[in-house]
Amino acid sequence: MSHTHVHGHAHGHGHEAPQVSAATLGGAVALTLAFVLAEAMGGWWGNSLALLSDAGHNLADAATLGLSWYALWMAGKPSHERMTFGYHRVGVFAALINAVSLVLIALFIGWEGIERLRHPEPASGGLMIVLATVAIVVNLAIGSRLHQGARHDINVRSAYIHMIGDAVSAFGVVMAGVIIATTHWLLADPIVSLVIAALILYSSYGVLSESATVLLEGTPADTDMPAVIRAMKNVDGVLDVHDLHVWMVGPGVVACSCHIVVAEQSVREGQQVLRAVVRDIEERFHITHTTVQVEVEGCDATDMYCGGQRTMSARLG
Repeated sequence: MSHTHVHGHAHGHGHEAPQVSAATLGGAVALTLAFVLAEAMGGWWGNSLALLSDAGHNLADAATLGLSWYALWMAGKPSHERMTFGYHRVGVFAALINAVSLVLIALFIGWEGIERLRHPEPASGGLMIVLATVAIVVNLAIGSRLHQGARHDINVRSAYIHMIGDAVSAFGVVMAGVIIATTHWLLADPIVSLVIAALILYSSYGVLSESATVLLEGTPADTDMPAVIRAMKNVDGVLDVHDLHVWMVGPGVVACSCHIVVAEQSVREGQQVLRAVVRDIEERFHITHTTVQVEVEGCDATDMYCGGQRTMSARLG
């Protein structure tokens, strides 16, 4: 039996995701930094750990937005011979750095909150209410500008989560300020700080998990691999599928490579089957870069996702 190997590469654009402009992120950075300064001064003046914690969270937001802006700028640079996929993963690294920074801030806030529980200090409830209310408005305004882009870009989503998390934590500061102003219960300030720390940890988990999956070249969470396999096998002429891999290169860039097995046929017929497979999986699963090898024999391994030494030995043999 003769062997026909046809390699096909196809690039699909899929659905265009709403983009967040660099100017939007730049304005958000400036606004956030200005408010961080005001909130930190207010927290220091009013002796409120909750305000200082929220200022620290907002400072992380400024860094997040700055990294997101840089990542968007880098991702727009064209690919070249040294970076054939371009700079799409810069955004993933930015998201990972942002998430790790959130964890460190949460641990610091938690430590300070426990100290305040052991040694309560008076705080200005009125100042907490005013500044935290402004924080809610600022964070929701920025978050609303990032909302659409957050659906499709992990980098923008990490910034969006920062904003919404800050709005929620600022609301907690308002509640603490009301309690202190009305009841003079000083423990409200460190308790809210601990709640903010827990919220930060919770909100960072999703971004940490997703960015790690991308860097480990894992399958995107919304990709149904059994469905991809069924779709390929349902194409007329495909007898089997093996060496299947689907991974995310960067925000909005999903790659797929596989081998499909067909009956003995001409190269032209193999190309037709290849195009049908590529067209189907790119349209149904939003894959943007597909490499398919057509052959008349499967690999020796029984695993659908076979690879590594066994496959290499089979090819060299």
